[in-house]
Amino acid sequence: MPEPRRVGYARGAYDLFHIGHLNLLRQARAHCDYLIAGVVSDEVLQRTKHLTPVVPELERVEIVRHIQYVDEAVVDATADAFEAWQSFGFTVYFKGDDWRGTPKGLALEASFSDVGVEIVYFPYTATTSSTRLRRALEAFG
Repeated sequence: MPEPRRVGYARGAYDLFHIGHLNLLRQARAHCDYLIAGVVSDEVLQRTKHLTPVVPELERVEIVRHIQYVDEAVVDATADAFEAWQSFGFTVYFKGDDWRGTPKGLALEASFSDVGVEIVYFPYTATTSSTRLRRALEAFG
């Protein structure tokens, strides 16, 4: 009997696509059979992080869809990872290790353990972030 397929989910804004995003997607693809990249919608980013992305959501989805490690890119219009699981049915959820051991990370692990979703943490790329790139653009603006 074949092993069940591991469907991975890597959620992110993927605004101002950079090496940290690529590292996450590369590492995620190595840990699953099929990788879905959830591109957080403009509306969710504005509501939850109080920021307007530089690159609009449909363009971010198009960029991410063409990354070789990604099998499918979708707009994630929910602020809740569990709701994303209900929509996309993944078996492995990927997060940066800056979530490990935090109250939010522990709550995420608890909610997913009830439905059999594995959480895999990857090292956070500290040298580059969309926030740092956004600040650099604003300095030139």
